Amino acid sequence: MSFVLHILLLFQSYSGDVMRDQQILEDVKQTLELLTTKAPGRAIEVRVPPYAAVQCGDGPTHTRGTPANVIEMDAHTWLALANGEILWADALHSGAIRASGVRADLSQYLPLRITA
Repeated sequence: MSFVLHILLLFQSYSGDVMRDQQILEDVKQTLELLTTKAPGRAIEVRVPPYAAVQCGDGPTHTRGTPANVIEMDAHTWLALANGEILWADALHSGAIRASGVRADLSQYLPLRITA
């Protein structure tokens, strides 16, 4: 595969029922894969704990330590963004997205235009 996809399955450290939802897991993985296709590169780390994380976007490549550009949100926020149900700016301003770094902005790639 041409994308970097790290599945962060945390069954031992996460006890919430949400982790058991296989459909959410598959939807998160699929949409993050679409994101890496639309935004190739490794400058931004996008985290959707406890499901998955990817590196994407043009810019300096992150190789070790804490990435310079990190975006983190829950699965429901990510899927709503990917499907165009909410806007990036609204989710960011509401606190649903935690973003740090000059490249930590996915608004140009969203929504992902998912087709069933």
